[in-house]
Amino acid sequence: MNPTITTSSFSFLVLFCLILGHTATQAQEKNEARTFVNPVGQGADPWVIRHKNHYYVCQSTGGIAGRGISVSKSDKLSKLGKAVIVWNAPRKGWNSNQIWAPELHYFNNKWYIYYAAGQSGPPYIYQRSGVLESVTDDPQGKYIDKGLLSTGADPKDQTGNIWAIDVNVAEIRGKLYAVWSGWEKNAATDKTVQHLYLARMSNPWTISSERVKISSPDQQWETGGPLNLNEGPQFLLRKGQVFIVYSTRESWTPEYRLGLLRLKKEAKVLLDAKSWEKTGPVFQGTEQVFGPGHASFTQSPDNKEWWIFYHAKKTTEPGWSRDMRLQKFSWNPDGSPNFGTPIPAGVAIQVPSGE
Repeated sequence: MNPTITTSSFSFLVLFCLILGHTATQAQEKNEARTFVNPVGQGADPWVIRHKNHYYVCQSTGGIAGRGISVSKSDKLSKLGKAVIVWNAPRKGWNSNQIWAPELHYFNNKWYIYYAAGQSGPPYIYQRSGVLESVTDDPQGKYIDKGLLSTGADPKDQTGNIWAIDVNVAEIRGKLYAVWSGWEKNAATDKTVQHLYLARMSNPWTISSERVKISSPDQQWETGGPLNLNEGPQFLLRKGQVFIVYSTRESWTPEYRLGLLRLKKEAKVLLDAKSWEKTGPVFQGTEQVFGPGHASFTQSPDNKEWWIFYHAKKTTEPGWSRDMRLQKFSWNPDGSPNFGTPIPAGVAIQVPSGE
């Protein structure tokens, strides 16, 4: 015998189902709001810096030809803000074309943007490095050009400098240092080996010491492609330890990857190649993620997590079509970073802690 369902019971059952469905929808929406998926943006050489509860992302504009620099602002690491163009390349001169890999830094209540540029290209044989200084304390405000950085002397070149890109700057042990990717000497072809150089700075726009070569593509995992290179160096500092995370192999291939330099604990000076030890690869592609590289690093809003911000190729075909991705990383027992394996695009990732 079937039980009898009264009108009031049926109405209550319908209402209960509606409430249950609404609650489930709310829970799903809340859960989705707590995740994001890669890529978080388009472009390459992603640079992020956190300042006063905001995340600023600095990028070149105009594609691979690069004709300007933009800065975006967001209160969330997992969501980029609106990009504002803060500087346009001049029509003529050493920095009129090929604006590459700009980085935004904050020193002494001023913002500085380090960038590479060339008078023309391809071929990319004219790249040099320069710096911009903010007029106000607003990173999205106006900047003035502080000129070329001294990245090695070449009396045969009109700029006096040697080919250099990807300048990164940090204060270490109370002193300011610059690290970059460069050539041993200027050449007539961009098929030239790239090394990592380190130098002291007397202020944010002046390199004051001779450059010291601290890394060359000399390991098996750094060689084997059409061009051997070390580039995109980034200082990573934590608990008194000093690391330089850099990119190696070729940026236009799926073999692009990250290597690691570590300042030896007993090292008293940074400007000595013997003070650094190399390991790698520490982050490389998979069957689903191609050519991850040129990373920057930051922490979650509550400072409980560390995140890597990097680019990856969209396809395995040679070229520079890339997008930008975020991923949390951890630390090994010896204090070195553990970047893990790159997460494929479209996979839900928990938003940074405190976001």
